[in-house]
Amino acid sequence: MSLTAWLLEEAPRSRLQARLGQGYAGWRLFSRNPLAMAGLAIVAGLVLVAAAAPLLATHSPVAQDLAARLTPPGAAGHWLGTDDLGRDIWSRLVHGARITLAVVALTMVLVAPVGLAVGCVAGYRGGWVDAVLMRVTDVFLAFPRLILALAFVAALGPGIENAVIAIAVTSWPPYARIARAETMTIRNSDFIAAARLQGASAARILWGHVVPLTLSSVIVRVTLDMAGIILIAAGLGFLGLGAQPPSPEWGAMIAGGRKYILDQWWVAAMPGVAICVVSLGFNLLGDGLRDVLDPKQR
Repeated sequence: MSLTAWLLEEAPRSRLQARLGQGYAGWRLFSRNPLAMAGLAIVAGLVLVAAAAPLLATHSPVAQDLAARLTPPGAAGHWLGTDDLGRDIWSRLVHGARITLAVVALTMVLVAPVGLAVGCVAGYRGGWVDAVLMRVTDVFLAFPRLILALAFVAALGPGIENAVIAIAVTSWPPYARIARAETMTIRNSDFIAAARLQGASAARILWGHVVPLTLSSVIVRVTLDMAGIILIAAGLGFLGLGAQPPSPEWGAMIAGGRKYILDQWWVAAMPGVAICVVSLGFNLLGDGLRDVLDPKQR
């Protein structure tokens, strides 16, 4: 029997075979979507660029060369030109990919578990617990994310660490809403009642049964939200509240080049294009994952 036939066998002989077969079937569905594959290629490219930034950079991302300031793309060995301090834009972009990826990863590590926990507990327990947790969620949802993030960063002080904290604090409510809605649809299911009759505690039911069933929807929302997180981080950097100079953060690079947008357009355009491409990649990847992980979308 070939590996493909073994993975797609209608009657799996083990739990491992069933999970591998489900994953392979999902990959086949995902790979048939060219836009999703394009998004995966962009995100994978971002990860590779961030990992190999010291090898891909042709110059130091912070070294200044005033003699070569505002050099146009392609001249004097600067592929994408230089900024107003003579720093190589290509080198700053590839090193800035590390900052962008770190912000996205750290925010998701902080946000997804909090939103998942709040939503599952609220949806499963109901009553006053649900009312209290959802009213707190509503308070955060009442404010635009960027405005609320600006308020937190202003209180905490500028810096990439404080920017991550501010973005995380303002990003968890949608995940709590999704997890609560998913939990409320399954909390009265027969298998949940059977687990209660067997003496399973609420914590065990939540962790063993409810959370795995809500995880796919949260993963899809996480992937779709990554573009928004990149834009918020870039917005904070543009306003000087995110990564501080001379850090090669893309939003700060756009802020530094806005004075030269008419004559030396590449200073602000290159990081802007990078933000647009990466945001598009995450959106395309999220759409593809939604088709795979959400049965209602198939």
